[in-house]
Amino acid sequence: MNQFPSLEWFEAVQEQFNNDDSYRHGGGGRCDCTMGVKIGKSVFVVTFEGFECVSTEAGNESRLDDVDFYLSMNLRDWKEMLVNIRDHGHAVDRFTLNTLDLDRADGLATSKHGDQYREDLFFRYNQTVQYFFDASSRVETSFG
Repeated sequence: MNQFPSLEWFEAVQEQFNNDDSYRHGGGGRCDCTMGVKIGKSVFVVTFEGFECVSTEAGNESRLDDVDFYLSMNLRDWKEMLVNIRDHGHAVDRFTLNTLDLDRADGLATSKHGDQYREDLFFRYNQTVQYFFDASSRVETSFG
């Protein structure tokens, strides 16, 4: 069982995502961006190139300077989203990344550099990023 948040968890999701061709259709597809994921003090960097997630790595707060955008929520909110994905096989209702972004006054996706072109990659590649997290439905997950 993979504990969230951990590099092992992100690597397991990467493997599921890369091995499912269905994520390349229906709104997904080519994706070229580097995304940060912030869970409390934990930081992970996920890089997409073409149709694959090419790397996942653990980082620290300073790594968020290098990403196009990052998603930041507390552990409770991440857990609620991931449990919803596990229970339904994909995010539904208020747990999609798009809805989570719209429901927050400052949005879900942000950056440290203020480059709106790079931040816009969240919206351009939203469905592929959603598919990445949806792939976690096939990863046994415990929460730390």
